[in-house]
Amino acid sequence: MSTNTLRHKSHKSRSQPQPLRQAPHVLKYVQDVGQVAAAALLGTTMIASSVLAGGLVGLAISFRNLPDVRVLRNYVPSETSYIYDINGTLLHSLHDEANREVIDIDDMSPHLKRAVLAVEDSYFYSHNGINPSSVGRAMLANVAAGSTVEGGSTITMQLVKNLFLTPERAISRKVAEAVLALRLEQIFSKDEILEMYLNQVYWGHNNYGAETAAQSYFNKSAKDLTLPEAAMIAGLIQAPENYSPFQNYQATKERQAIVLNRMRQLGWISPEEELAAREAPLLIGEVKSFRNSISPYVTDAAVQELKQRFGNEAVLKGGMRVQTTVDLAMQQMAEETVQRHNARIRHVADQMALVAIDPRTHFVKAMVGGVDYQQSQFNRAIQAYRQPGSAFKPFVYYVAFATGRYTPASSIADTPVSYPDGYRYYSPRNYDGGFMGNIPIRTALEVSRNVPAVKLGQAVGVNQIIELCRTLGIKSPMQPVTSLPLGAVDLTPMEMAGAYATFASNGWYSEPTFIVQVSDSSGNVLLDNTPQPQLVLDPWAAASLTDVMQGVIARGTGTAAQIGRPAAGKTGTTDSQRDVWFVGYVPQLSTAVWIGNDNYRPMRGGTTGGTYAAPVWKDFMQRALVNVPVENFRRPSEFVQP
Repeated sequence: MSTNTLRHKSHKSRSQPQPLRQAPHVLKYVQDVGQVAAAALLGTTMIASSVLAGGLVGLAISFRNLPDVRVLRNYVPSETSYIYDINGTLLHSLHDEANREVIDIDDMSPHLKRAVLAVEDSYFYSHNGINPSSVGRAMLANVAAGSTVEGGSTITMQLVKNLFLTPERAISRKVAEAVLALRLEQIFSKDEILEMYLNQVYWGHNNYGAETAAQSYFNKSAKDLTLPEAAMIAGLIQAPENYSPFQNYQATKERQAIVLNRMRQLGWISPEEELAAREAPLLIGEVKSFRNSISPYVTDAAVQELKQRFGNEAVLKGGMRVQTTVDLAMQQMAEETVQRHNARIRHVADQMALVAIDPRTHFVKAMVGGVDYQQSQFNRAIQAYRQPGSAFKPFVYYVAFATGRYTPASSIADTPVSYPDGYRYYSPRNYDGGFMGNIPIRTALEVSRNVPAVKLGQAVGVNQIIELCRTLGIKSPMQPVTSLPLGAVDLTPMEMAGAYATFASNGWYSEPTFIVQVSDSSGNVLLDNTPQPQLVLDPWAAASLTDVMQGVIARGTGTAAQIGRPAAGKTGTTDSQRDVWFVGYVPQLSTAVWIGNDNYRPMRGGTTGGTYAAPVWKDFMQRALVNVPVENFRRPSEFVQP
């Protein structure tokens, strides 16, 4: 039976399997216990053996609820799940109690298999599940002591004990263990049993199975273990924490010497090999069972999505291999950028978030949910709903262009206006308190005039703006209020970066995601998020909007975001400076930056998206695009105007 037989028949597994209760097979078990009794008779006196045999047969009759070992054909051991970046770099591993990676027996070092057999069951390949001399010796010792003082368990017996039986120390359990071992050997081959054992056994520090033990103790795969390393790991089985090199290196070496001595006595290694292995230093790794994530905001978000889709049990025990969309190098750039600018802005704001998305795939390339994960695990990139202010205006201008009635050169009046608002009137004001008269739409967006945006919103219809937002993947609640064009809505940085990414791609949309693919440990694909882009915007309108937003950076409110290549973006500042934003893009990357206080405390006067958020955006984009070729946006003239 290959390891595939043991893996993911379903996602139901146990890190510490509880006793399984199946239909009884009493008659067969009585026969098997007869074999146990016969085995016990060897090496003992006839009188003692007769007493033992009679007692064993009596015990066998009572085993009416022993499980059917055939269930192991469909048994799924719990496995650790792993989360990687898009290039295959490990970001995090997660599991319940058991940190385990199931591997085939052919992927285990021959040294490891021999070392384990030498110290645990050197007659494994010659007995039928029980070792007669060991069982007889152990039973006599236990009867004489009146309790279980000696084991005598074979590897097969240890396996059935771990999988089916409780840990109680009693003669009745020992007999049940032997009966089940005999049955197991009738159904599975020796190699299959050894494979199950080596994947099931506990090796200390929450490591279950040979692979995770090898990775934890030596930073290598089980197939690459040397003789000294294999002997050390084999010696841990008896008392993993007591012999752990992380706890007592001297005790580890003494136990290793016992294993090597036994291997030499069996003729499995030469005296010279034993001596060399004893003298070889052990290059110890580190405890990895509960190590921290490299990028916790990213992995937390991935785990949350996985649990919603597959359930907690499958994620913690299902051995998933999760490839995220995140580029670790870019992620680290984003984290370093946030840390660096936090020192600059913390006198006005205590938090920051950054999300970067590839417009060509809508894959999230970097995501920072706060300035310090250790202090706060709240992910502001996807969980903080804050008003975008003027960063919302591009949605209004796109709708205007898409109607075909407006172009960037169209004129709009920046003059006083009032709209009925219940029992009052709503009169939008510009940031500087003044008015500019009739101005081109291009200018109105570049310098972020509020009154023209509200007028344009009324002209095209606020409900049309909301519909556009839904098309762009924004799911946050929205009300068709007159002030919506000024960002009177709560959105997340993820929503803003994703929506702008669709502008950057001239209207091609895929649902933003930070998970590329999920497979089980056997390579079966469970989730495939290969992009399936759809053209959801008018290309001419999207290109026209991008053309105008380039002016925001070139000569408008976003000049602090100039990065020396074509880029488009928009600043955002809310009333009382509670939130400041800069959201912008090049053809290959769309990034949203938000700055504010968690308690909604206003920042000091004069704090704007252009002065605080734009420099963060610039810093990150310049670093992230170092090796990315400069690419021009497509011009509106390349498309047909609606």
